Amino acid sequence: MHVSQYAYFALFSRSTSATEMAAILGLEPDETTVRGSRRTEPKAIPVQHCWKIVCREPGLCVDEQIARIIERLAPHTAAIAALASRLHTEDEESGAVLEVVRYFNDQEAEQHDRSSPSGEAPNLLGWHLDREILDFLQATGAVLDVDEYDMTPDYAED
Repeated sequence: MHVSQYAYFALFSRSTSATEMAAILGLEPDETTVRGSRRTEPKAIPVQHCWKIVCREPGLCVDEQIARIIERLAPHTAAIAALASRLHTEDEESGAVLEVVRYFNDQEAEQHDRSSPSGEAPNLLGWHLDREILDFLQATGAVLDVDEYDMTPDYAED
């Protein structure tokens, strides 16, 4: 089964922009989202500003992707925790998230599986969060969100 996946850590807010978040943290994001940049009426899309640190490296297991993200963020844990708390205090719909996005059986995606020296593709199906990751999530008040999509084409039966 082909698996395509990525992970990111994000701070999100309806009122504080990603630029403001970066200035507060002293850390530039990999990606940003601007509230209402696609549509403002009748409802703003996206609904929040978002500051993200992302790992899209193909062939890595989810836990490896997350470990790379947390490795980058760990020196900034206290500042991230303070900002996430402030954002959530200002608006309960704001805060921090560790997001995992996975696509199964995506026939249109490039083959990203990293082969081992023996020529075998890695098993990308299982993953875990170690104590360091859980401690970071606890310290920053982040939630874990996992989105998984089955991209198997639907075949109509005759």
